[in-house]
Order: sequence, then C-alpha cells, then structure tokens
Amino acid sequence: MPIYLLGDDPELFPPPERADRSGLLAVGGDLSPERLLAAYSQGIFPWYSPGQPILWHSPEPRFVLTPDKLHVGRSLRKTLKAGLYDIRWDTAFKDVITACSSVPRPGQDGTWITDEMLEAYVTLHELGFAHSVEAWAEGELKGGFYGVSLGAAFFGESMFARAPDASKVAFVTAVERFREWGFHFIDCQVETEHLARFGAEHWPRKRFLQALRKALEEPTRHGRWTTP
Repeated sequence: MPIYLLGDDPELFPPPERADRSGLLAVGGDLSPERLLAAYSQGIFPWYSPGQPILWHSPEPRFVLTPDKLHVGRSLRKTLKAGLYDIRWDTAFKDVITACSSVPRPGQDGTWITDEMLEAYVTLHELGFAHSVEAWAEGELKGGFYGVSLGAAFFGESMFARAPDASKVAFVTAVERFREWGFHFIDCQVETEHLARFGAEHWPRKRFLQALRKALEEPTRHGRWTTP
C-alpha cells in the first residue's frame, strides 16, 4: 500500500485505515501545533528516528488502558503507600521530555525524541495541550512521563525513571486521577511489557477510533494541570 505524502494543509491526513502493516500511514509535513492536534484527533501520531523524515503512524491493533482496568501489583502498592515520591503536575515539562530522550532504557538504543520533536511538544505544553506528571524526591526529579490531552483521552508519549518505581508511581497516580476526571482511556500506542502489567490491552483500530470520537465529544482540560 503506498504511503501518503503530506502537503501544506496541517489538518489533512489520509484515513488511518490506509496505514501499512507496521502502522506507517504518512510521511512529511511538520510538527506545528495545528498538525499535531489534528493528527491526535484522528488517531495518528509522529514517530521517527533522527535523520528520517517525519513519519506518521496509526497502529493496528492499538494498545490502550482504560482507568477502570488499572492493575497495581502488591509491591508497587507498598511503594505508593510509603509516600517515597512527591507527585507534581506540569512543573517541569521540558525537564521531563528531555529526560525521556536521554535516560537509557533496557533493550533500547538511542531515542526517537528528536530536538525538533522536543521543541514541538514544549510548544504544545505552553499552549495547554501537553502535560507532564513528575515524581520528585529530596528536591530532585526522579521520574515521570508526558503526553497529550484532548477531550476525555490522554495520549501517552514516553516515561523515564532515575530511581526505583518513580515513573510507575507517577503513572498510577495519574491514571487514578484520570478516572476521577472521567477520562475514557489512555492511549499507550504500541505494546510494552511494562504497560501490559498495568492492564493495557490491544484494541482493533476500528474500536479505538470509535472510542476516540466519543472521547472528543467531551471538553478538553486545557491549560496547566495543577498539583492537587
């Protein structure tokens, strides 16, 4: 199936169903806020490596977590109860995405968070659509994650940890808050063992797109998210 080459219209993407087996749908364009928000609202996201053109994806199936299916293991529950980390929201977005691009992960070589992508998501954060959830201890950022929020959907992008369970505590705290806020789902994009343990599952693309349309009927929690 031919891959679509994006033009100047930031809102114009091909139907997600046209993606190839890897999930690749389109090439080119830019990372302007208008194009990024249009992409997410259509179930599409950018994912590419340094030196490549911008690649846009819509995987089949999609890996998704609904807040009501969050699973927290016994060991992590003990960590949460111990209160080792102070969880903050949107206080260090650029530090979080920078750490996500640089902190080594087991089984991964390098990063897909290019300088261009980092700048684009910092702009989305400044516009009130991208958010960070952070785990702090002794005045230092120990872990966290970031993503994009539209309607009642949260699109998770990446996480990092510099201390045991730091990103996990931030993630669980956020998902529990998303449940209180009435979020419909957290888009995890593609499967990882880490997220599978939390209860994320595969959804056919059709189901995901239907759920996304429903979630976008709800108002977006726009602006900076404050720490409770």
